[in-house]
Amino acid sequence: MIQWSLTEGLQQDGVVLESAMQDPRAALDYIVMFRGGAIFHLKDFHEPLRDSPEVRRRLRDVYDSCRDQRKYVVITSPVKFIPEELDRSMIFLELRPPDQVELVEFVREETERVPRNGEDATSDAVVYQIARALQGLTLDESRYALRRAMAKGPRLGSESLPALLEEKRLLINRSGVIEYISSGTSLGEVGGLQGLKKWLLERRKLFQMRDTLSSEIVPKGLLMMGIPGCGKSLCVKAIASSFELPLYRMDMIEIFSGRHGKPEGVFAESCKMMEDMAPAVLWFDEIEMGITSTESSGEQGRIFAFFLTWMQEKTRGLFVAATANRIDLLPAEMIRKGRFDEVFFVDIPLDDERIEIFKIHLTRRGIDPTKFNLGQLTQFTVGWTGAEIEQCVVSALTQARLADREITEQDLISIAVKIVPLSRTMKEQIGHIRSWAFERAVRASPQPTGR
Repeated sequence: MIQWSLTEGLQQDGVVLESAMQDPRAALDYIVMFRGGAIFHLKDFHEPLRDSPEVRRRLRDVYDSCRDQRKYVVITSPVKFIPEELDRSMIFLELRPPDQVELVEFVREETERVPRNGEDATSDAVVYQIARALQGLTLDESRYALRRAMAKGPRLGSESLPALLEEKRLLINRSGVIEYISSGTSLGEVGGLQGLKKWLLERRKLFQMRDTLSSEIVPKGLLMMGIPGCGKSLCVKAIASSFELPLYRMDMIEIFSGRHGKPEGVFAESCKMMEDMAPAVLWFDEIEMGITSTESSGEQGRIFAFFLTWMQEKTRGLFVAATANRIDLLPAEMIRKGRFDEVFFVDIPLDDERIEIFKIHLTRRGIDPTKFNLGQLTQFTVGWTGAEIEQCVVSALTQARLADREITEQDLISIAVKIVPLSRTMKEQIGHIRSWAFERAVRASPQPTGR
């Protein structure tokens, strides 16, 4: 193989062939004049192709001269650029990040280079665990992550995963479009929503069996719509923890900002990138703000059309969790069966659900909820969202700390009577949301009586 680069010129096995061949046109002349069979590797040749009509014309001459001569030209580039006049004469091959098989072999090679100091080799189970954690990264990025983990300890093991995941978070987040969410939440930390929890536990089993099931049965994802502050985002984090998968959030505001290129191209590339990271959970937060069909001929319309097709054809290892507040902005094509496995409506929590949410937030802050008569709080918190309950606990705890004493039941009540819930200030809008979702979505909580 003979290689060419703008900095090193023509080389074969590390030996410079022609020091003057750093000029792209001269390199192509060399290929034309070369006698015998060979493979010519042109590195980063997209720049000469973009800037020089002469180079583009000469490359077409190279194509004719290599025919039936056992001479082959391979162009590698970090960006895709194929001139129109060369499009029919070239084969384009896109190299995606390494799959799990490649990553397993890579991890084994890297761990063998580290002195063991009498310790046993890294087990196969740990190697596969690390390879799954590196899914979606290039080999160079994986090497950075591995070396950061090995810098914290003499060998790779399960204890190395936090360092690996932190490095992955930094590498993924630098794109500015996709964010790796490292903080997990268990289903037990979500108050109420028993219908949604039951559905997730059933689908988790199917998702874990995805490699042995028909693609029609493997869960694709769900859409959660409803009142702001009722725990939709918390549920998405719980889904990732329940499925034992990493969670990524796609930032539609960044995609439409134009800072990363044309929105439709950035969105398509981000979706492909997420498929490389599968298995994973992909979170579209407030999906109605970015993916709509309001402008069928504009960028949003094209992104919407791509999204509908992609949801049907994406890899089976990617579970999409979408949340929405402005459900009236969602087009019918988005919520029909087949796009998402189910559409859930998250309403204001019921009495027993509010008690459960109080217990969760008190326990999270190191307070024993059995010391409180939480049942009497239901009369003061009618129509409250989960976010308002959390703020009540935080405010009551703050009030107690300022007085240098333990929090009491009276602290919760005194704060509760001062809070005006969203259900009262937005009564008409919430009524509209409920009527819209009545026949279009499945309730995430049991049907209340008397509402």
